[in-house]
Amino acid sequence: MPYATQVIEKGTSYSFVAEAKPPTVTMPRIKALMTGSIPGFIDVVVNLNSPALLDDNLIWQAKTAGKRIIFYGDDTWVKLFPKHFVEYDGTTSFFVSDFTEVDDNVTRHLDRVLKREDWDLLILHYLGLDHIGHVTGPNSPLVGPKLREMDNILKKIHISLLSKEGEASLPSLLVVCGDHGMSETGSHGGSSEGEVHTPLLFISSAFEKRSGPLTQPELVQQTDLASTLAVGLGLPISRNSVGTLILPVVGGKTMREQLRFLHLNGFQLSRLLEENTPAYEKDPGYEQFKIAEKSHGNWIKLYLEGNNSEILMNLGKKVLKQYLEALKTLSASLSKQVAQYDMYSMMVGTVIVMEVLVLLLLSVPKALSSRAEFEVPLSPSLFSLLFYLMCLVLCAVHVIVCTSAESLCYFCSMSWLTALGVMMLISALMCGILSAIGKILENSRLPVKNPVASSSSWSEVDVLMLAGTIGHVLSLGASSFIEEEHQTWYFLINTLCLALCQELCRNHFLLTECDPQHGISLKQNFDGIGEASDCKSIDVPASGNSKLDKVASSAEFIKGSDKWISLASPWIILICCRLLRSLNQTGVQWAHRPDFGHWLTSSEHKSELSFLAAVSLVMIFFLVQRRCSLVSKIAMALGLLGVYSYRAAIGNVVFPWQHDSKDISKGITEARFVYVFVLGIVFTGTKDLLKSQVISADSSVKSTGLWEVYSGLVLLAALLFRPHNLPVLVFCLLIQTMMTKYIWRPLKCDAAQITIMHYWFGQAFFYFQGNSNGIATVDVSAGFVGLESYVEIPAIFLTAFATYAGPLLWAIHLLCYLSSEVSRFCARALEGPQEMKLSGNCLMEALAIREKCIKTQKLLHLRNAAAVGHGCFCYALMRSIPVAVYILLVTGLRYHLFIWSVFSPKLLYEGVHVFITAAICLFFTAMDQNHSQKVQD
Repeated sequence: MPYATQVIEKGTSYSFVAEAKPPTVTMPRIKALMTGSIPGFIDVVVNLNSPALLDDNLIWQAKTAGKRIIFYGDDTWVKLFPKHFVEYDGTTSFFVSDFTEVDDNVTRHLDRVLKREDWDLLILHYLGLDHIGHVTGPNSPLVGPKLREMDNILKKIHISLLSKEGEASLPSLLVVCGDHGMSETGSHGGSSEGEVHTPLLFISSAFEKRSGPLTQPELVQQTDLASTLAVGLGLPISRNSVGTLILPVVGGKTMREQLRFLHLNGFQLSRLLEENTPAYEKDPGYEQFKIAEKSHGNWIKLYLEGNNSEILMNLGKKVLKQYLEALKTLSASLSKQVAQYDMYSMMVGTVIVMEVLVLLLLSVPKALSSRAEFEVPLSPSLFSLLFYLMCLVLCAVHVIVCTSAESLCYFCSMSWLTALGVMMLISALMCGILSAIGKILENSRLPVKNPVASSSSWSEVDVLMLAGTIGHVLSLGASSFIEEEHQTWYFLINTLCLALCQELCRNHFLLTECDPQHGISLKQNFDGIGEASDCKSIDVPASGNSKLDKVASSAEFIKGSDKWISLASPWIILICCRLLRSLNQTGVQWAHRPDFGHWLTSSEHKSELSFLAAVSLVMIFFLVQRRCSLVSKIAMALGLLGVYSYRAAIGNVVFPWQHDSKDISKGITEARFVYVFVLGIVFTGTKDLLKSQVISADSSVKSTGLWEVYSGLVLLAALLFRPHNLPVLVFCLLIQTMMTKYIWRPLKCDAAQITIMHYWFGQAFFYFQGNSNGIATVDVSAGFVGLESYVEIPAIFLTAFATYAGPLLWAIHLLCYLSSEVSRFCARALEGPQEMKLSGNCLMEALAIREKCIKTQKLLHLRNAAAVGHGCFCYALMRSIPVAVYILLVTGLRYHLFIWSVFSPKLLYEGVHVFITAAICLFFTAMDQNHSQKVQD
């Protein structure tokens, strides 16, 4: 930006580095710039659809004073200030694939507006540079041309303002600033140095021309801009502003005017402190302000006496310094204390979450029983006297709180009908908890019918899972553990692999096949698998048949090779996880360090990235297609080819015959080509699922349908992932395949163990993607793949899916495994006698096997339903425990130093994850409920 550099070095300007507070997203930062206050973290969510700003702000003050304001750019301003501009043209900020049109839509108005005289304030919000960062990163070759474009626009505005100053009575002021910065990956929302440090440049002929060498720009707060502009425009400082006046901007004024400006700022801050702090008089900043105010009074006396000596100047400088120290202390104190929490609404939400968790914990014995029943005893509670009494008490409390509360309460602002529904929910859950406790106490008095069968032993893997879950929950109370949570999950899955290796060695070497204690101890809910495996293990007499002898020897050879592959599987998984850790650095402490992903995405290594992406897509096809139908296999192959074509179209990768990527497009056609195959595969799988649920009771149809839905989601993830992240998807599929065939089957793990392993690996893969607990790692560009404009629902869905692809794919794979694995033995036995040409006693034995399996098929379906039910319950419990504990921790730590930068972003991630988990559990239940009921009938 040569012109801006020239103005800073030789012109009449002041430059600063403005520090923004997290969350560093657009809407909260605009509020901070215009109100001088620190927005709450909920504004990250509200940023998607900004409501009108009701707080006292600079735009409202300017409009009230008769200023005519024109705005062009990000339509967030239009939503925040809907009736404040005499002319405006908003452009959506969420369509990040647009680098040029969003800026051209602003620039096209400039020539006409700069010639006019009918406006006082002109606000321009350009978006192209932000979009380039989101899609291609801060080191993109597109950044340079965009900065030069912005420099030319700055030059045009400045020259136009200078040409008009001879006619105007007052000089113009040009302010250049950023609402937020950019992280190393091109995103924003967190608290890294690149995200919170933004440029702030004041240009005006009213300033003295710069002389001498350039100095390091002074660090100021972004909230200081509102106070400075208010003073400069002769407007009142916003009531809730915590900013201080940037003194150099008014340094050209007389000492009397400077002291007056600082006194106005200090008076406003002291009034705000008085409103928010009971013991405000003891605050150091307030005491300093009062001292400075007295000194200011003494200076005024000398000034009115006409004293122009050096004593007056020295006293003025002393008062100036006192005011600045007082303002700095007041601002720092208010920044910590001004946050007002809606405790009543927070407590209502916390009570509901804790009630659900307690109900889940009380239902553990029944939910993990052989029938996998989880019944919330609400129907008796709704007709009990206790329920109505609790509703009345809660409604009375609600009326008292809402009529006596002075501050605005979100729960009180809801309609009375909605509030009554919430009260009824709390009462019903409480009655359900009391009913569940009563049943537990009643059952505890009954004698145990079979104490031997009810006893169970704990393996090392069980102890590790329990200790790991508890340890992770406890770690959420420390900010460092939240910032580096990925290290916790990497440690847990590595330790799990070592524990599984120990179990496999014990299974293959220390225990014999006839040992009833073979493998991990079976839980009560998986007895049906044992019966199915009995069908498989019945020996068929050979009767001298040489063909059967060859088959038997081949089977022994396969069994022997499988044993060694099984023993090597945990170590292969460990190697895969280590490679994935090197792909994306995440967290806070080491996020700035170069990783393999940075190396791949640099422009010098596009050929290597293209080769890796092509190999990854081929491996994805081979790992997914094995259980798909022929039509789905063809659709998957074409879809993956479309994925590569899309990435080549937008310039991420190149085809072998391409020498350059000058013909870069948005890839809309290629992406929609892939979407067609995604929808086709998912539709085919859904059709099979409906067929298995409504028409037939064939478990193989259901298994195929689930797998095709899963493969469709894998294809969608391949489209949304950045090319350097495709190996994450490959290793996800590879680890799932190896654990299914070589770990879970030999060890005969039960549904609870398998669910916890899926959950752990899903959490680890969330971080393997490059995600963290900071908002900046959300890949917003994934929400606009294949879209020509901003469409809210698809954009939100695609962004959420791309962010949580790891946990989602592992959860759907869990459902596929639990739904298909239990009945595979019976399916083989049923097909076996039809395929083998046997005679005599051999055929009679085979038919007897088939007869036995037909009799146990109904039992297998019931066990299958139990396994899916156990998985659903365990998955919900694994999510509920950390969320409930974390809500309590955040409530207790709401005044912590890192509440906005660390704890609040994590809470937002947990909220979205709970919503996705609820959708997954509903899908589990839908896949299980109708089918199991039909079998029981």
